[in-house]
Amino acid sequence: MKAFTALVHRELIEHRGAFLIGPLILVAVLFGATILAFTVGRVDARFSGALFTVAPLRVFEVGFLGFGLGWSLYLISVLFFYCADGFAADKRNNSMLFWKSMPVTDFKMLLSKLAAALTILPGTVYGVALLSGVLLFGVAYVTMLINGTGTIATLASIVGIYGQVALAILVVLACGLLWYLPAMALVGAMATAVGRWAIPISLLLPALLSTLEWVTLGGLHPFATHTWRFIEYRSALPDPPYAEDWLTSDQPFSGVTFAADLVADMDWLQVGIGAVFALAVIYLASEYRRRVNDN
Repeated sequence: MKAFTALVHRELIEHRGAFLIGPLILVAVLFGATILAFTVGRVDARFSGALFTVAPLRVFEVGFLGFGLGWSLYLISVLFFYCADGFAADKRNNSMLFWKSMPVTDFKMLLSKLAAALTILPGTVYGVALLSGVLLFGVAYVTMLINGTGTIATLASIVGIYGQVALAILVVLACGLLWYLPAMALVGAMATAVGRWAIPISLLLPALLSTLEWVTLGGLHPFATHTWRFIEYRSALPDPPYAEDWLTSDQPFSGVTFAADLVADMDWLQVGIGAVFALAVIYLASEYRRRVNDN
């Protein structure tokens, strides 16, 4: 177990630039630009503080939810690049013989990379997202204090909003990772054979499968097949009705209700099938890696 934990930690060390340092730099730049905008007079703090008095809770909710959406998109995109790079890194940097000398199987080695993609790497991005929310709310509340509209009650409401939105972002990340697990595993498994070319090949593969179904079974065109409809279904995370209902209402955002709605809308049978598929392709990739390097 210690060896497996060390392997997962290794992935964070080797890819901390994309999952920790890069996001922190981005947050620092945005925060610095915001502070600079206020200090050089580009933004009127009193006007900004007055703006937050129009619908203060909704402004905080929408702002932090927007940050959460941005970080979620960043995480999913970076994870696919990680799978294409991380699963082929040992071969590329000529460290394969070193790792082969360890008392760890190829399957456990690849499984540790997938585990890192589901736990410690998203955890760092989530931590940065929470930090960006603190800075966002801090700047907004300071502008309210400058305007004379900031109160203890408002601060308490802001803290409550922060907790509700943080919970919603966490549930979205967790469900998204489970939903896209088979796609990430497929990219990683292909990367053991073709390296970074796994991403374009993985993007091309669904079109080839859909075209093959169209040629053999018929249909209007290659993108009107059962294969393509299934791919479209698995490429989008379920959209809970609560989100749209909340946007058109004047009720405060409830992270608990949103999370329960999203969990209820998830196709957990598909999630289970996807997990089995992910383990299967990782096992096949480990067998390929073991045999190729043994020879």
